[in-house]
Amino acid sequence: MQRILIIDDEIHILLMLKKMLERAGYEIDIASNGQEGLEIFRNDPPDLVITDIIMPEKEGLETIREMKKEQPDIKILAMSGGGKISADNYLDTARIFGAAGVIEKPFNQSRLITLVGKVLSNQRSEQEGRG
Repeated sequence: MQRILIIDDEIHILLMLKKMLERAGYEIDIASNGQEGLEIFRNDPPDLVITDIIMPEKEGLETIREMKKEQPDIKILAMSGGGKISADNYLDTARIFGAAGVIEKPFNQSRLITLVGKVLSNQRSEQEGRG
């Protein structure tokens, strides 16, 4: 069974994503910020990391950079609803830092499951928009 690490500072999003992906047949680990996510990643690297961009402690772009530096072939999916700048800007930067896929919040379950499948199967995915 493929294992996914989800990193997001909003507990309701973490739990919703965990439930969605477990129903789709994945094993899930969760972390509430980038620092916690890096600790889990270093102890037992997952098949895929899904990370939010804007978080306390260690934000998503920094987390992506550190993970890619330590394990260049790690598959990462970045998600963002935006912040002070638009989500597109954050997600474009996440791609530059090595994210294999990006998705803008809010998104629906089928779009997420499809994108996760593409990233895990090494298909090049285009930026996913709202859905």
